[in-house]
This record gives sequence, C-alpha cells and structure tokens, in this order.
Amino acid sequence: MSQLVPPHGSPELKPLLLDPAAAREETQRAAKLKKVPMTSRETGDLLMMGIGAFTPLEGFMGAEDWKSTCDTLSLASRKGAFWPIPITLSATEALAAAVALGEEVALWDSETNEFMGTMKVTEKYKIDKDRECKEVFKTKDPNHPGVQKVMEQGPVNLAGPVRVVSESFFPKEFAGIYQRPAEARKLFEERGWSTVAALQLRNPMHNSHAYLAWIAIEVCDGVYIHQLLGKLKPGDIPADVRVRAIDALVNKYFRRDRVIQGGYPMEMRYAGPREALLHAVFRQNYGCSHLIVGRDHAGVGNYYGPFDAQKIFGEVPAGALAIQPLSMDWTFYCYECGSMASMKTCPHESKAVIDDNGNYKGGARLLLSGTLLRKLMSEGKPVPAEFSKPEVIAVLKEYYDHLEEKVEVKLHNAATGGAR
Repeated sequence: MSQLVPPHGSPELKPLLLDPAAAREETQRAAKLKKVPMTSRETGDLLMMGIGAFTPLEGFMGAEDWKSTCDTLSLASRKGAFWPIPITLSATEALAAAVALGEEVALWDSETNEFMGTMKVTEKYKIDKDRECKEVFKTKDPNHPGVQKVMEQGPVNLAGPVRVVSESFFPKEFAGIYQRPAEARKLFEERGWSTVAALQLRNPMHNSHAYLAWIAIEVCDGVYIHQLLGKLKPGDIPADVRVRAIDALVNKYFRRDRVIQGGYPMEMRYAGPREALLHAVFRQNYGCSHLIVGRDHAGVGNYYGPFDAQKIFGEVPAGALAIQPLSMDWTFYCYECGSMASMKTCPHESKAVIDDNGNYKGGARLLLSGTLLRKLMSEGKPVPAEFSKPEVIAVLKEYYDHLEEKVEVKLHNAATGGAR
C-alpha cells in the first residue's frame, strides 16, 4: 500500500489521456468534427488534465464551477471540493453559436496547429472577465500577464468532458524531465519515500533555491525539483536552458538519492497566492506531501506581497488539502555569517554592497532572486560568486551571449528587498 499522500479529491488519479490505439481511433473520428482552437494556456491545462495532474477534473469548467472557483475556491459540481483557479476554454461568439449542446468538437492547439483531443460540449456561457481577474489575480491591471490572457480570451466559454490524444512536444523535447504524476509517484515509492517536498521552479536554481531544497531534504525523505515547461512571459529564461542549468547544479551539489527532477506542461499564470494553491493541488496529485513556498511564489511585478502566497494557505479549510506548505522566509548570503541564512536566523540587517564589477564592498545580506539574476545576466554584468554556482552561471552566460534580442528585466519590490 502506498505511503504517499492520496490524489486530490479522488481515491485515485484520473488521467484523461487515451492509450495509443484509442487515440488513433479518436483522431480519425475527429476529422469530421468542428475545430475549436485553444490558446497555449488552454492547451497546457488540457495536458494537465490528460496526465492526471488536474485530478479530479474531467474537463473544462461550466458556469457554476467557474463562479464557485472564483468566489469560494471550490467546485460546485464536486460537493465543494477545493479548487483555486478556473480551468476554462474560450471561443468566439460565432464559433460558440455554431456548436450545439451535446455536440462533440475537436480541440486544436492554435500555436502548433496540432490536434490535441475532443470535448463533448455540455454548456456555453459568458463570464465577467473583470470579476475573474479581480478574484484570481487581485488586479484588473492590463499590464499583468495573467490579466492580459484573460482579457484576450473569446467572450464565450465552452464546457464539457474531454478526451486527450496528445502530449504535444513535451515527452520528446524534455525527455527525462517531463513526467506524469503516476510516473513521479512510482519513483517516490521505489525509493521508499513517504514525505516529499516539491520545489516549484520557473527560473534556474540560484543559491537561495538550493538552500531551500537542502532544508526540505532535512525534514522530508526527498525533494522533487519540479520545473514548469510551458510558456513563459518575455524575458524569462526558456525551459530548455533552465533544465541544463539545474542539471549542472544538482549533479554536483546534491545527493542523488535525495532528489528527483521532473517537469510539467502547464503555462504560468503569474497569479501569486492563488497560483500557489493550484501548485499545491497538482503537486499533491504528483505524490508530494509538502510544497516549498518561499518569497513571491508565482508572483510578478509588485502585484503581491513577498509572503502573500504563504498567508493564503491559512485560508484553506481544514482537510481541503492533504499537501502542506513548507513556508520559508527570505533567504540570502550573509557576509557576516559567511554562509546562506534567512531573515529568521541572521542577526545582521545591513544590505550588502556590490560594485559594477561584482566585487563585495561592505554590508551583510546579499539578497538573491531569479529576477535579479536575469537582469545581471541580460545586461552582461558580473554575478557575485555567492549568488549562484559557477556551473549555473556558465550555462546562462552561453545563453545570453547568443541571445539576439534581449528583453529589459525590471526589478520589483520582492526582488530587491522591498515591502514585506
């Protein structure tokens, strides 16, 4: 009997991906169905349902689930089961009008022009986009990348159960990293792990990430370094580069029997606290008992406080999640301590001063962040040795040296030691 936490909202995983023979039949049958294009975000969500990461969902949400998820973080269709972010499929008014209730449609990735699956349309409804943005992102600012995505959606949502036929390019392009929940659970069980801490990553691992992972290993059987492989915003480091950088660090600085790497196909929403809860839901499906929640988890810009993602877990009803947050304070390198430290452990409060050549000039705390690392690298400035391991910097330097068009990286409060 497995010692891992159970899947979320179900005694077993509910993958919606068809086996190869059934997928071939579905593909042939879909040739006669109306095509419904999906955005990259919607495709990522479909893939998460396909591999069982979004257990217990069986398809794109209807109006009542959309409303309940926005307002109460729960699924109306599943007796109030916890769910923090709407998983929906949008369409133009013309397409929605052309599709009848009860009709099956073919789902296509609009960017890759690949057939991904089918859906039986059980509902068509319009939503209040402002309301969704206010509840999920806590802002209606059109500059927020997640808000932009919602506002660009079609005006009508289509809902219904799905059948998934493809995992797109992820198994091939990210062979050895891309994992389904059942595969991760099998690896954990083979190692005899019962407690597993997930480390969410969309940036290469700098020393603060490594420090958090090492702490997690001290209190759990192992750490699952779980990388986002889906689409990012401009200026973020591509997944393939990040994978190489993390490999370089893990292979040299971690005990191999205490760490497993994996990747998942979802796209970032940058929804801060709400997205941290979604990260917890699907990490539970992957078999993780804990989620490392550090500074500005899943945040962007100055939209969220650096520890809002930790605070929101206090609002989750008792028993709604089996996975638990492993809340970590701000970590940094302290020149006075001569080591990595955190706000909870280090008594030296002065901020370290580094000149334009990367040389230490005084002070104690060198605050580390993925945003600051990207800014230094994109501008060709030296990175202090205390910031990240040389093997990581070498991978990133190669990427930035060959980058033809660079995006300006702007620092925000959570990346520079601003408001707590």
